[in-house]
Amino acid sequence: MGRVAGKVAFITGAARGQGRRHAVRLAEEGADIIAVDTTSPVDSVPYPLASADDLAETARQVEALGQRVVTADADVRDLAALERAVERGVSELGRLDIVLANAGISTFAPVLEMSEQTWQDMIDVNLTGVWKTVRAAVPRIVAGGRGGSVVITSSLAGLSPLKNVGHYASAKGGLVMLMKVMAKELASHNIRVNTVHPTVVATDMVLNDATYRLFRPDLESPGRKDFEEASASLNALPVGVLEADDVSNAVLYFVSDDSRGVTGTTHLIDAGGSL
Repeated sequence: MGRVAGKVAFITGAARGQGRRHAVRLAEEGADIIAVDTTSPVDSVPYPLASADDLAETARQVEALGQRVVTADADVRDLAALERAVERGVSELGRLDIVLANAGISTFAPVLEMSEQTWQDMIDVNLTGVWKTVRAAVPRIVAGGRGGSVVITSSLAGLSPLKNVGHYASAKGGLVMLMKVMAKELASHNIRVNTVHPTVVATDMVLNDATYRLFRPDLESPGRKDFEEASASLNALPVGVLEADDVSNAVLYFVSDDSRGVTGTTHLIDAGGSL
């Protein structure tokens, strides 16, 4: 029996990156998955977003493990679409126990130079989108009466200030207080709520030219190796980036009975970057 056998997890941003790895990791441990992502554009984002094929590949990997999966193209900025995804997923899979509010975007600009659209897109996706996710999904855990777990993906930037990410840090920092309030409000239902705070993780959101140029403005055309040399300087451990597995293993802890007494916490996965 897996550590989350028989449970159902609702995961946003599930088409690739951390979200896909969370879906597969939980499926490896016996969970069925409601995998949500969107093909809707975000105009201020400088890298390609996930595709329908990406989400289909997540589903394929979950099914290859013998677990059921329901997919939905739903933008976290669209509460009604999220509610429809939850409704269909619970109708087909029978229950809901876990919510992973993982979807997010990354852009860079100094606070006094960023456009209004850049700020608004960030808040709409990375903060309000998380509220819409939990608003759509968590009532189903409450209704099930079995308790459950909510894990919100924040960031090291939500706890430690970094230049050029004032909008991102504001959204990720806001998630911490949202989590703490929810942890209090949902404790009587035996629903635990926690945040995870990764440092730089090797996903498409990070491994792109915009990030490389931010970290290596001294080079005309920096690549991944150049970027990792710079990002390693932020960490105490001798690594440039973490892998999605490093985050998924922490998420698995928070959604399993291993953490049955843990709620309202901020869990750093930062290679010592906050030291």
